[in-house]
Amino acid sequence: MTGITRRRLVQGALCAAALGSPRIALTQSWPVRPIRLICPWPAGGATDAVMRAIGESAGRTLGTSFVIDNKPGASGMLGPNELVHAQPDGYTLSQLTIGIVRLPHMQKMQFDPLRDFTFVACLTGYTFGLVVKADSPIKSVAELVGWAKANPGKFTYGSPGIGTTPHLAVEEFASRAGVQLQHVPFKGFADGMQSMLGGHTMAHSDSTGWAPHVDAGSARLLATYGSKRTKRWPTVPTLQELGYETLADSPFGIGGPRGMDPSITKRLHDAFKASLDDSGVLANLEKYDQTVTYLDSDGYGRFLREQYIREKAVIERLGLAAKG
Repeated sequence: MTGITRRRLVQGALCAAALGSPRIALTQSWPVRPIRLICPWPAGGATDAVMRAIGESAGRTLGTSFVIDNKPGASGMLGPNELVHAQPDGYTLSQLTIGIVRLPHMQKMQFDPLRDFTFVACLTGYTFGLVVKADSPIKSVAELVGWAKANPGKFTYGSPGIGTTPHLAVEEFASRAGVQLQHVPFKGFADGMQSMLGGHTMAHSDSTGWAPHVDAGSARLLATYGSKRTKRWPTVPTLQELGYETLADSPFGIGGPRGMDPSITKRLHDAFKASLDDSGVLANLEKYDQTVTYLDSDGYGRFLREQYIREKAVIERLGLAAKG
């Protein structure tokens, strides 16, 4: 090899390193500003409280802060919608629920759930249940079924939106019980519970934001939707054990826009995973009856791809698939 050739090779390597260094420096110094974490539910609810605790913990790990941005409405899809247009720089994230792989089977969406997101990690999951006012004449699921059969279409129940797990779980139950119920969608938990406690709807289906009302005696929990009874309300049956074959375990996680740098995704993943060992985060999860349901980035993406296929079958069985 001649001296000239050797010099050219060295110069070429130095040039390539110089061209690549800005990107390397960017990922090594990231984050340099607060991270926006969209909570697609109202402030003050169970999801909001848990997301704030997780964000605070993950922020300490990363040496920055998470700014929680509440975007309620559209059955929890306003956060995912924003990810489609956000820069993939790791500074815009959102909670992702099962709705992202369910609602596309029911209506036209702004995103492709299998293509438009970077999946960071699955973190936890909800406990769902159906509650009525404490002075309601409905004291059990059996009494609800009997009342609904005698009054077709007149039993009203609220949920946090069309296509959410609390909505579809009750529709599945109603289908198997042979009754017709009237669904009333709300933007989030607070509005739905106020409606029920005010006597405007007869029941509310949601995650455990209703727990303080149940414990205080202003609401009655008829059933939960998980695979087994909860530790907190061990006397309350599940819809599954009552014979309605309705199972609704609903994990959720964090995602970002498509095309995020893998090294940034890894740093976010590690920070969120570490938050699941934080006593403050675990206390919030226990308060709202949420269990740790951890999956890493690859596992979370694989789970959602498989769930997309399962959700299609459920939506078609319930007759809720988009027409055309």
